[in-house]
Amino acid sequence: MKIMKFGGTSVGKPERMHQVKDLITRDNDRKIIVLSALSGTTNALVGIGEALAEGKKDLAKERIDTLHAHYQEFYKELLESEAGRKKAEKIIKEHFEFLNIILKISFNEAINRDILAQGELLSTKLFYTLLEEKDIPAIFLPALEYMSIDENSEPEVAKISDRLKAILKNYDKDTLFVTQGYICKNHRNEVDNLKRGGSDYTASLIGAAIKASVVEIWTDIDGMHNNDPRVVDKTRPIAQLSFDEAAELAYFGAKILHPASIWPAQTYNIPVKLLNTMQPEAPGTTITAEETGKGVKAIAAKDGIIAVKIKSSRMLLAYGFLRKVFEIFEKYKTPIDMITTSEVAVSVTIDDDTHLKEIIMELEKFGNTEIDYHQTIVCVAGNMIAENTGMIKEVVVALQDFPVRMVSYGGSRNNVSILLDTKFKNEALQRLNDELFQW
Repeated sequence: MKIMKFGGTSVGKPERMHQVKDLITRDNDRKIIVLSALSGTTNALVGIGEALAEGKKDLAKERIDTLHAHYQEFYKELLESEAGRKKAEKIIKEHFEFLNIILKISFNEAINRDILAQGELLSTKLFYTLLEEKDIPAIFLPALEYMSIDENSEPEVAKISDRLKAILKNYDKDTLFVTQGYICKNHRNEVDNLKRGGSDYTASLIGAAIKASVVEIWTDIDGMHNNDPRVVDKTRPIAQLSFDEAAELAYFGAKILHPASIWPAQTYNIPVKLLNTMQPEAPGTTITAEETGKGVKAIAAKDGIIAVKIKSSRMLLAYGFLRKVFEIFEKYKTPIDMITTSEVAVSVTIDDDTHLKEIIMELEKFGNTEIDYHQTIVCVAGNMIAENTGMIKEVVVALQDFPVRMVSYGGSRNNVSILLDTKFKNEALQRLNDELFQW
């Protein structure tokens, strides 16, 4: 059985949803189809939740009505039959009645998660209606019946596997299943989610749960490119990556793949393919355990980084100093991306400023603290690049005209990371591309 996940742009227009329908019926292989919300929907739902959180019910109502109008037009282009359109109209009515009811009750975080779940519920139900209209046999597989996270928001892989296998056992002769990405239940049995980009995560978790033959991630680009094609000239897709290489690139900014989606596939050794819905014949990128070739394969960039520097003369030879610093970040559940140290200072980077004020107050006990906002981590990734004696020189030459804030080299054999001001990002990516990929 294989998993096929389609992102928001792949289902964002009626004609693209028809393309997905054609793609999943090209063969008779057993498959589970994982769908994201229609492009733009999750952002709209976030906006509705934000308006409600601020007590702006008129603004929330306006945003609900705007989104409702979009779906009213969408289903009319998607479906042709009177029966199909009636069913779609009923589906849309039910979900937007729910959103309008929320306007009348007290808003809280649990309700916000219910709001965010509406996008995937709508997209899968409308897609399933399209399959019914075309007489394509399929089973609707509600994610809320099997996908769950624990009290630490970590997926419960063993439980997911048991529930999913029990459900699929009832349909051993069926070949096509449709389910939602992103949404799940939490340990309180409330509707929750796997955070932004979580549909990739869903696909990988399902693949791990049922030991799938492959997890296919379908987007609007033909695989993972060696650099960001939105800002860099002359990029090209990478045919093959190892799990470690792909994880580095996804974590440090490659938008095509959600960072968390690597480890379930890697743990159970399930190949992941990144494919293009608009060019289904393109080979895309295959991610496996196998490491091929040495040297740089790709560059990625992660924005929204904050650099925190703690400078203290007491740090010199101070036993346990770093542990005390890290415990503060751990206390506020704030992950660290990069770290560099000297005799009198330690610098770290974070991408979550939720508790930055409290963190800084506690760090001030140890010394002077400096904060740099609007930073970008540029990741140069490949197989065993840390052991390539000439590579770091090429990186330095490419970036010689930019003030580099931090460098992380040797922490991973697959990654060299550089921190610089975001205003230099685009030019730095192009310079690295010209220096490291000479074609």
